[in-house]
Parts: sequence; C-alpha cells; structure tokens
Amino acid sequence: MEYLTITELTKTFNVSSRMIRYYEKMGLMESSRKENYAYRVYDETAVKRLQQIIILRKLRISLKEIAVILNDNEQKEALQIMQENVCKLDEEIDALNTIKDILNVFVVRLNESVCKKIRLDFLDDTELLAMTKILKGAKTNMKEEHSIEQLNNANETIHKLQDKDVRILYLPPMTVTSIHCVSEAPENDCHIQLKKFVMENRLWEVKPDFRIFGFNNDNPDCHGYEMWITIPENLEVSEPFLKKHISGGLYGAHMIPFGAFEEWQWLYEWAATSKEYDIDWKAPENMMGGMLEEHIRNCINNFDDEAKQNNGMTQLDLLIPIKMKEQ
Repeated sequence: MEYLTITELTKTFNVSSRMIRYYEKMGLMESSRKENYAYRVYDETAVKRLQQIIILRKLRISLKEIAVILNDNEQKEALQIMQENVCKLDEEIDALNTIKDILNVFVVRLNESVCKKIRLDFLDDTELLAMTKILKGAKTNMKEEHSIEQLNNANETIHKLQDKDVRILYLPPMTVTSIHCVSEAPENDCHIQLKKFVMENRLWEVKPDFRIFGFNNDNPDCHGYEMWITIPENLEVSEPFLKKHISGGLYGAHMIPFGAFEEWQWLYEWAATSKEYDIDWKAPENMMGGMLEEHIRNCINNFDDEAKQNNGMTQLDLLIPIKMKEQ
C-alpha cells in the first residue's frame, strides 16, 4: 500500500496542509503511523476520502453536510442534503435568470435608443415597469453528463472573487507576542499556548481591543503554524513567546467561515489579476509570504469556557498583502 506525507498530499491535490489538518479534526479523514517514520502519513483510503471531499466542496456542499454524507450508510440523509442543495440552486438560478433577462431587455432598449439617438431615462419608473412586464420565462438546458474538467471550470467561474467581494484595509504597526509550534497539530498547540498567555496576563483588561493573527510557518521536516496576538508596548513576555514589532501595511481581506481554507486560492487569484493592486510579498517565503489569517473574536475574551468550539473562533479574515500598481 502506498502512503503519502501531508506535503505530498498538498502538492498532489493543490490544497493546503491547514485544510487537511482541519478535515482530520472534523473526523472527515484519518492519517496513520508508519513504522520507523516520524510523521503521520495517509493511505489509499485517506487519499480517496480527500478526493471525495474536494469534489463535494466544488459542488457547494458544506463541510457539516459532507460529514453527514460520508457517514450515512443508508444514504437517506445524503439524498435529503442533495435535494435541499438542488432547491437552493434552483432559487439562485431563477434569481440570476431574472436579473439576466432584465439586463437583456435593457440592452435591447438601449441599443434602440442609441441607434435612434434618443436618451433612455433610467429614472423613469414607468419605463422600468414596462421593461419588466415583457420578460420571458427562463429556460434551462440540463446535460446528462459533465466531466471533472467542466466541474472545475464551473467552480472557478462561480467562486471567482470580484473587487466588490474583497475589502481593502490598512493594518497599523503593531506590537505582538508570537508563538511558533511545529507538530502534528500546530494550530491547536498555538491556541493552547495563547490561551495560557491571555489568561495569565488578563489581556482582555490591559488590551481589550487585542487582535489575533496566524499563518503557516513550516520547517524543512514538518508543518508548523505561528500565531500573533497584539499586546501593549510595555508588556513583558518570556519564552516560549517572542515580542515582535510588525510594520503593518495594505491588505486585501476576504472573510470565510472557519474551515473553508480553499478560499485562499480565490483571494490569491483576485490579487494576481487585479487591475489596481499587485501582491506585496514579504519575506521569508515559508511564512506564507506575508499572508495572514485573522481569527475573528466572537466573545469578550475569546478564550472563556463558553467558546470552546474552534477555540472560540467561527470565522477568519484571510489577508493578502498588496500595494497599488505603479502608474
């Protein structure tokens, strides 16, 4: 039986190690130990399971629904989930077809107006109502077979971020304490260390506006994760924490529900094709080139007993460093 390391798995399927570890945490797939090998590996069953998850995600099935589908031996719940998603898509398709038909009517009327050199008054409610009344019903053409390439192309088209989907924000210079963990579950280890730091320093009192950031920080042999938490300038820190001064800068931001790490690719593609911005990569490269995950706080201190799931976070802001294009 052939085994793959997490690094080989990320390269084979073009997914992040963070995503794979999150799938494991949710119980969607499993890794195993190989004799005389230091790190966990993935067998053929795990690889097949990852393929299934990737395809279902491209079909816009949520991770919670995927968990149900993969563990539903009788497939009754899977059938219900698929039917519900079809209904949701039908509603979206109907809405989009309505918008498309209205726009097509505008195109026809505007074309007539341009040819006749008569200006169309968009602010005239009577004119708008007249256009909507002549809309025709939407027609759909359902093909019986679709290739994986078509699915990938459809997924890329649907999930392509537009400028309106990305917030442009400025991170000010910050003083942070950082913790770096290299292990089989580095994100969780970082959270455990940070929780201890927050509680010992009662950070919610000395800096109630503290912010939490994280990013992959690998070493040659194993995946790692580093987290920052903003602190007052005069707060002393001790090992294993380090105090750092972060320069800040301009970022493109995209919010995701916790676990939807495949959307990093959407944000990267937006930045790579932007007409206004260039990616402002920062060294070193193993630290995601300056890309950050801001862990959005959803409770007063984010580490109390009422915020156990996902370490108190339910969403992330993905942040990619950018700069204005040179004129």
